Amino acid sequence: MSDKFSNSKRSEIMSAVKHENTGPEMIVRKYLFSKGFRYRKNDKRYPGHPDIVLPRYKTVVFVHGCFWHNHIGCKAARTPKSNVDFWSAKQQRNAKRDAEEREQLEKSGWKVIVVWECELSSKAKREQRLKALEEEIKQQNPE
Repeated sequence: MSDKFSNSKRSEIMSAVKHENTGPEMIVRKYLFSKGFRYRKNDKRYPGHPDIVLPRYKTVVFVHGCFWHNHIGCKAARTPKSNVDFWSAKQQRNAKRDAEEREQLEKSGWKVIVVWECELSSKAKREQRLKALEEEIKQQNPE
């Protein structure tokens, strides 16, 4: 099956995909702020430039898109039918890089939490995941 867009148009579309301040990331940040958490955004001092850094809790949060970060078992992470070799390799590289960055952060004493885009897709899932996230963060430094 061929792509319905030309190579140049597909490139234009893909280059417009945001890597910061995405919708799911904004949902998580607004929730945490409303619960009194204060954080840094996209801090480039840490491996992987975590979406949310909570220094007080020595915790970082990554809000991952299921497709881009190859969320195993998620239907949103399936490989496109066109240019399969490219997309498979890209997803595998991203997943490998994520694992390496997570390991670096954990070796430095940081707790790493990943929130997947699909966990925020419906209101019920979102409420459940955000409450669980709050508890995960508080477990790191209960006060």
